[in-house]
Amino acid sequence: MRTTWRRLFINHPASVGETYIEHCVHAVRFGALMLRGSMACFLHAAIPGVCTTTGSRSIARLYERMVVNRSNSQSSRSNESGAREFIAEHI
Repeated sequence: MRTTWRRLFINHPASVGETYIEHCVHAVRFGALMLRGSMACFLHAAIPGVCTTTGSRSIARLYERMVVNRSNSQSSRSNESGAREFIAEHI
């Protein structure tokens, strides 16, 4: 039971340098941004003149925060002992 709990709630957040709560907050923010971008794409499909860049900007922001910040954070952590950098800190 304890191993399952650890696998479900601790291992993944720890693998990206976050606590469960930090990871939860970041995931909710990512989800909200994805939902906003998705809704904008559906609206754009119905009315092509609206939300012409919202979907692509959402994808660019997500990529920046997830991929670029993760590699910057990991290199910072390896260079500074004890320093904690969190992915997507300013979502």
